Amino acid sequence: MGHGAASKCTVSQYTITYFPFRGRTETLRFLLADQGCEWKEDVVSFQDWHAGKVELKQKAIFGQIPMFADGDFILFQSKAIFRYLGRKYDLYGKNNKEAALIDMACDGVEDLREKLFRLFVYEGETGRAKYIEQLPSKLRPFEQLLSQNSSGFIIGSKVSFADYNLLEILHHHLYIARDCLNNFPHLKAFKEKMESRPKLKAYLQSKDYKNRPFLLT
Repeated sequence: MGHGAASKCTVSQYTITYFPFRGRTETLRFLLADQGCEWKEDVVSFQDWHAGKVELKQKAIFGQIPMFADGDFILFQSKAIFRYLGRKYDLYGKNNKEAALIDMACDGVEDLREKLFRLFVYEGETGRAKYIEQLPSKLRPFEQLLSQNSSGFIIGSKVSFADYNLLEILHHHLYIARDCLNNFPHLKAFKEKMESRPKLKAYLQSKDYKNRPFLLT
């Protein structure tokens, strides 16, 4: 559940509408699971979407998914959804400065996510070796932030939505380079800390999580 004055979850209150892979929605699932929430999955066929057969495509304000429904409240754009849930569950730091640092950390994750997306979609195996060679320089800023914070979280003294975002992008990179954290003790400890949180741990051990691919290949 959330902290402080955060709203409590209700059964089936939320719906995530997205393609049948993790993509830009797995961070949402990490957050919801860790906060004790339940949600529905509305899975959209990748082929139907690109063939224009999905009615939702005409309703999506920017022509994109994910779509997130909180009851009757509808949101598009994954980063807007993250921030909305961050505010709702008191996962946005204790003051404006921490909130700004959380935004900064998330922007860093998104920069890395875009680079990884280009590798998966456009470069594939031909670019993998170079990407992995350059990966330490991409991970070092997150190691530095964690080294400056004794709590073990990326920003502040308690979990924030930036932590879920960072954990999820680390999972992607461990998928393509399983030893990528070996020289980053703070990132390695961070991953272990996050994955030991009971509700998140249960989700990570679930069939739903394990059976959902990173991307369609």
